[in-house]
Amino acid sequence: MDLPVMPPVKPMLAKSVKKIPPGMQYEAKWDGFRAIVHRDGDEIVLGSRTGKPLTRYFPELAAVLAEQLPPRCVVDGEIVIVHGGRLDFDRLTERIHPADSRVRMLAERTPASFVAFDLLALGDESLLDAPLAERRARLTAMLAQARPPVHLAPATRDESVAARWFEQYEGAGLDGIVAKPLDLRYRPDARLMFKVKHERTADAVVAGYRWHKSGPVVGSLLLGLYDDRGTLQHVGVCAAFSMKRREELAAELEPLRMADASEHPWAAWARESAHETARLPGAPSRWSGKKDLSWVALRPERVAEVAYDHMEGDRFRHTAQFRRWRPDRTPESCTYAQLEEPVGYDLAEVLSAP
Repeated sequence: MDLPVMPPVKPMLAKSVKKIPPGMQYEAKWDGFRAIVHRDGDEIVLGSRTGKPLTRYFPELAAVLAEQLPPRCVVDGEIVIVHGGRLDFDRLTERIHPADSRVRMLAERTPASFVAFDLLALGDESLLDAPLAERRARLTAMLAQARPPVHLAPATRDESVAARWFEQYEGAGLDGIVAKPLDLRYRPDARLMFKVKHERTADAVVAGYRWHKSGPVVGSLLLGLYDDRGTLQHVGVCAAFSMKRREELAAELEPLRMADASEHPWAAWARESAHETARLPGAPSRWSGKKDLSWVALRPERVAEVAYDHMEGDRFRHTAQFRRWRPDRTPESCTYAQLEEPVGYDLAEVLSAP
């Protein structure tokens, strides 16, 4: 492979803001795997956000990208899986599997799509120093004949349209809006774009925690909600505490520590076999391959208000943010019924937008 922009390339990133900034290009924020595609003739490389190759996990995409992209180009975009008219991140993560036979079976059962939103190189020309407006125009022309599962990400310069997308597209599984300055040059691994994400709050049971990697202070709190059967289900974690706050939390939660976790609602997590079929705290990551099953069980008596953006199935899609303790709430009152559900929206409508 010999391209003007060679792999690995870390993608340009966005920093969070509260409001949609004016005077920019606006796109939906896709909830998938960020991927930079390098094509040089028959060679295709799908690079992840961290630079690790994704090519072997999405063989069906490598084939269609070789058909639809120009012979020599570098394209930034998102790998997604569409199921039931919306994005399905759980099915996407299933593809990161060591067994090639399983990857290929899933490629047939739940094929992935690629949504392109930036162009880094074309032919022998690097476009890293070209302004966004030029890169977008050339990407649009390049993908004028694109057909599923390859898509050009919808974009607009109309702030009112972006505001409407922000409200509507969540129902299709997207999680916000990305705003890009029109004169922005492409700078790998730099946070020069802006993202606006949904934020809601929920009252959740704090039923355990993980230690922080630096030592005996709290790393993240394990959160639970009760389902219709009265079972406490793990829904995610909240983190991003200062080091001082981590120390304070360890002291605050010490009276709730259980010397014997056999009576804990999540006692099965102590068995490694339980991690083979469910996403549990400490479950081994397919990205790292490292197993860390350690967690501290707490009596499920404390309630915290946390902020989250949206749900993926029955869990918080991303790490929640701690807001405050809720001593006025009982753990049993923390149920799924409190969660706000976005109005459904067909992903096909998103992909057909201008």
